[in-house]
Amino acid sequence: MALRGGGRWALRASALRGGGGRRNGGRVADTPQHGALRAALRKIIDKEINPFVDKWEEEGQFPAHKVFKTLGQAGFLGVDKPTEYGGMGLDFSYSIAVAEELGSIRCGGIPMAIGVQAGMATPALTRFGSDELKKQFLTPTISGDLVACLGISEAGAGSDVASIKTTAVRKGDEYVINGGKMWTTSGCQADWMCLLANTSEGHPHQNKSLICLPMNLPGIHITKKIDKLGMRSSDTAQIFFEDVRVPSKNLIGEEGMGFTYQMLQFQEERLWGVATVLTPLETIIQETIDYTRQRKAFDQSVLQNQVVHFRLAELATEVELLRSLLYRTIALYVEGNDVTKFASMAKLKAGRLAREVTDSCLQFWGGMGFTSEVLVSRFYRDLRLVSIGGGTDETMLSMICKYMETLPRK
Repeated sequence: MALRGGGRWALRASALRGGGGRRNGGRVADTPQHGALRAALRKIIDKEINPFVDKWEEEGQFPAHKVFKTLGQAGFLGVDKPTEYGGMGLDFSYSIAVAEELGSIRCGGIPMAIGVQAGMATPALTRFGSDELKKQFLTPTISGDLVACLGISEAGAGSDVASIKTTAVRKGDEYVINGGKMWTTSGCQADWMCLLANTSEGHPHQNKSLICLPMNLPGIHITKKIDKLGMRSSDTAQIFFEDVRVPSKNLIGEEGMGFTYQMLQFQEERLWGVATVLTPLETIIQETIDYTRQRKAFDQSVLQNQVVHFRLAELATEVELLRSLLYRTIALYVEGNDVTKFASMAKLKAGRLAREVTDSCLQFWGGMGFTSEVLVSRFYRDLRLVSIGGGTDETMLSMICKYMETLPRK
């Protein structure tokens, strides 16, 4: 399959689109076309990212502009975005293939930040933004010239998005923004933010709007780079807004529709997050097999103990079941179905399985597992976020119960 000209790794979108449709028993994210895309991305990861991960983890930040420019030039930041704005114009299953391969990066922070850039800060802009906004923000984000961040969570509003307090008050042809955002991935390096703010009084599901906010405007204060348990190579910022003025034309779609737009964005964010977990879990299991096979205890390899090889078999089975749920959800989503229930189930399972795999495997590494010298300990820290970020396990359970009609009414 041909590569793009000019030395770009990314595959020709026309060639990939030619392989469309449901194949391999409905496994829409696991066709030869998806595999070719993943192989091209893996070359970049092996050459441009993995050799530097340990250094970036120690420094507490990776060079987002440099890494995103490399990925953008290769086409990997806009796989499912329109071609007129620099994307490849493929369906969402190809984004999931990219997300799965990003799991080959030997940390969790960089794939998470790439996810914000490619699939969390831009879906609403892509669907509902004006042509002018897309040219100003979407096109350079896809190319990697701008770093994006997503401003949703606040100190008092995480999974409870409706409770955010940040305001954007309309004054003439501008919005005046006051408030603050918390847990902002890439916030220390970002050039613009997809900001959710209250633009009116009224019902909390109908008074919010999404706004493209340049991060170099007066009144924006990055007050803190948060020191986190894991995801250390990804910078996370606390940000305050003090009378920040932004043109009203930077509104994404309709005023008051921000909550709805963000709920739609969350579905893709959660599916992306599930996809990025699969490869690390497989890697941890395989590295644990390799270690326990050569590690001797009581005159035999640790792997020879039935409790060890049976447990690893159970974990590998669980990972494959999670992949099947993800692929089924993606197939339904690409066909235009509401996948809120299945996406919530996949997100819930991914978070819990990540904790289960990393904890079980770390135990088999013994004392080595309690050091920072092995990958299992890094993912033990990094993947703990999966049950918190993008909607907690408890929020996912509530959404599943809502669709099962078992959630008590208020």
